[in-house]
Amino acid sequence: MVAAALVAAGCAGAEEGSATSLLVFGDPHELAAYRSLEAAYEKANPGADVELVEASDRKDLIARLSTSIAGGKPPDLFLMNYRFYGQFAAKNAIEPAAPMLASSTALKADDFFPQALEAFQVRGEQMCMPQNISSLVVYYNKDLFEKYGIAEPRPGWSWDDMVATAIALTRDANGDVVKGVDFDQPGAAPTGPPPAEYGLAVSPELIRLAPFAWSNGGRLFDDDRSPTRIALDEPAVAALQNFVDLRGRHGVVPTDQEVESQDDEARFAAGKLAMLMSSRRSTTTFRAISGFDWDVAALPVYRTPATVLHSDAYCVTRGSSDKAAAWKFVEFALGPQGAAIMAGTGRTVPSNRAVAQSPAFLDPGAKPRNARVFLDSIPAIRATPTISTWPEIEDVANGILENALYYNEPAADVVRRLDEQTRPLFERAGR
Repeated sequence: MVAAALVAAGCAGAEEGSATSLLVFGDPHELAAYRSLEAAYEKANPGADVELVEASDRKDLIARLSTSIAGGKPPDLFLMNYRFYGQFAAKNAIEPAAPMLASSTALKADDFFPQALEAFQVRGEQMCMPQNISSLVVYYNKDLFEKYGIAEPRPGWSWDDMVATAIALTRDANGDVVKGVDFDQPGAAPTGPPPAEYGLAVSPELIRLAPFAWSNGGRLFDDDRSPTRIALDEPAVAALQNFVDLRGRHGVVPTDQEVESQDDEARFAAGKLAMLMSSRRSTTTFRAISGFDWDVAALPVYRTPATVLHSDAYCVTRGSSDKAAAWKFVEFALGPQGAAIMAGTGRTVPSNRAVAQSPAFLDPGAKPRNARVFLDSIPAIRATPTISTWPEIEDVANGILENALYYNEPAADVVRRLDEQTRPLFERAGR
């Protein structure tokens, strides 16, 4: 009880004349970006005061927000991914942004990419205002490609192209290609020394599998808008099998033990990983790399281009004691100056369309040089469902996919377990 009270106090909303509280989480680079935004807002608005409440991770943010709302002292604002805000919208804990946006002279709906806006709508009403609109892309080490004479990813490359490239870039300490397992040969097993450099890394998560299922013409749910269960169809299962084969068949991604000892971003930054699938948030970390050159490429394609939305939004809490002050910060953060500040840090692909097309984001002197890949991917962006139990669904599904990738479980067993273990969570979302 004491701990809960302390958490609630740490998220307390603004009293009369006090600071506007903003609950966020992120790695050190991300938090530094939010501090820069806070300082710029206070400089542009003398007398304004914004207090950042920094959670340690996504689960900590959700726990803090839930506890503070239950205690009647929520933060004035919180920044959250669309995949996780649904539970708070369902609890009527968010002050809808639609009326504030309609009366705003600083922002209008047409300023933003519609794909980002729609991710934060409930029954057509705008609930929160999107800060960014990232897609999943492939970060790649240009020096490793050049060292081994491998062609860099090209627009429209296929899944098979990516796998072949990853195989060619998975090398042992002598620089020789490390081959995976040929399951067409009875009793086959990996031979030779383990890889010193891996060709690819991808997190075993539902949002990493989704774009490839969609690109192959498949579906993940029984109904994309109002899902009641995970129900992969045949094209999605084929994409799942190919996903699992990255480790079990081809050996081009690190093992789970290797990931535990050195995560994917750290491995890439150390020059021991040729390609990494990630969103824009990795850019701030990789801009500190000095030992090699890197860039980004679009995801490989099965039948049609597809990628998954990564978007966070500012939400004003219904329990805020000064919603006008909270909204004023949102206007600044998402307007030309604030959006440019965040774009300049490398953290975001601005949801503000004008800023996304400006040098603040498309800076030719800043990495990645091919930043336009993020914008070119927007027409192919799709969002996962927004339902109240999605965080739990995602956590369960990710655990199943982790076992599948690292322990080569048959796709049919994975599909069955995904349905059985997540269906009760879908059912609870409707209650």
